[in-house]
Amino acid sequence: MYPRTTPAALVDAADTRPDRLAIADGDTRVTFAQLRDLVRDFAAALVERGIETGARVALWSPNTFHWEIAALGVHWAGGVVVPINTRYTGHEAADIIRRVDAAALVVVGDFLGADRHTQLQQADPDLTVSTVVRVPVGGNDTASDGVLDWDDFLALATDTSRAEADARAEAVSPDDVSDILFTSGTTGKSKGVLSAHRQCLGVARAWADCAELTEDDNYLIINPFFHTFGYKAGIAACLLTGATVVPMAVFDVEKVMAMVSTEQISVLPGAPTIYQSILDHPRRGDFDLSNLRVAVTGAAPVPVPLVERMQKELSFDAVITAYGQTEAVVATMCRTDDDPVTVSTSSGRATADFEVRIGDKGEILLRGPNVMLGYLDDPEATAKTIDADGWLHTGDVGTLDERGYLDITDRLKDMYISNGFNVYPAEIEATLLRLPGVHEVAVVGVPDERAGEVGRAYVATLDGHDLTEDDVLAYAKENLANFKRPRSVRFVDHLPRNASGKVLKNDLREEQS
Repeated sequence: MYPRTTPAALVDAADTRPDRLAIADGDTRVTFAQLRDLVRDFAAALVERGIETGARVALWSPNTFHWEIAALGVHWAGGVVVPINTRYTGHEAADIIRRVDAAALVVVGDFLGADRHTQLQQADPDLTVSTVVRVPVGGNDTASDGVLDWDDFLALATDTSRAEADARAEAVSPDDVSDILFTSGTTGKSKGVLSAHRQCLGVARAWADCAELTEDDNYLIINPFFHTFGYKAGIAACLLTGATVVPMAVFDVEKVMAMVSTEQISVLPGAPTIYQSILDHPRRGDFDLSNLRVAVTGAAPVPVPLVERMQKELSFDAVITAYGQTEAVVATMCRTDDDPVTVSTSSGRATADFEVRIGDKGEILLRGPNVMLGYLDDPEATAKTIDADGWLHTGDVGTLDERGYLDITDRLKDMYISNGFNVYPAEIEATLLRLPGVHEVAVVGVPDERAGEVGRAYVATLDGHDLTEDDVLAYAKENLANFKRPRSVRFVDHLPRNASGKVLKNDLREEQS
């Protein structure tokens, strides 16, 4: 039986494989024994700062060793991890921090040309968090007033606070909430998905089993840690199996190939575009990619020729597709011995103790112990999503074949996927409606060669307002994460609607050019 809380999993890893490498992040190399000690120090520092058991700690930082130490440290102190998308604006991050009443914040310094703590202060000057820890990434990482540098924060740990943190870690129950991950909903307001420790590790174990992950694997984690793919199918899966986490903060195809070569990467999950970028890169032959073993992909169609090229030209032993969502993490996966056609045309069969069936109108329904606990402070939305019989209504449409393999045939009517991220137009529309001069707006996904799909906003303006496309796009840039922002705007006299007043988005899609 595998551990059912992350503190127990870390203790097991440190006891059974103390000298094996847990994290390889550039020059930073951390064994499992060292990881346990760093996590204890982080937890003890939280105790010193007065952070109580059950407190929520927000992490707004990219894929570096700091994120893993912080997340496991929060759990060790009996707290709840609240990951925040690193592409979010200050307004979006501040909204989440307020909604969870975060007791502490771990925030990156200079990242992608912006200081995130400064963004928060500018977006919401009245927002206060008692403990703010700065992660040193980038060239300008001097902490501002009231913000603790990473090393200074860890140095707060004492023998007394370590003992208290250890007691909390031992007291963590499998049914305690481990994390709150936010996902956009079709209502336009993001929802906080609550999961327990047993669920976090349950899906991680199932993913690791399907991918045949072992302690001999080096796992390049490009998928963001703030996402279930990077966090649960990444960090947690490695913790359970002893595989080495090799984090990557920002995707760059040449850096990926270089890291695969130098770190002897064997496991490389990601969106199909990652593999296509590697296959088509003119300098691919300059790098040794022969250690690649397993690819796990999804979030977009995977053509049979791509699977075949990955196996032939990149030497992958297995290419696996999977299906899930934040409310269930991973529900179906292919297996390592599935053929290219199965991998291309399905998302695998049930895993992680899930039942899968097709409901009304072809909707995919999921049931099992790893369905989310519910939405944060939203029992009405929870009841609409999980019915009285325990079935999670995914909103996705698909079919099951005679083997139990799932084929996703459609998505939520309005949702589109941009660069691997689910984008819900209602949230974008609600934001753009706050722009002075906008009367009504509808957003649809349009094909894009690089991102798969991007948003196009159809805007009807109020009389007397002469908005331009640049005006709308600039407002979106200020208020929305990059992957949510529309890339084009079409101005219309009015939006097409049916007799009940509902916008006919199919009509808008047909007008795309």
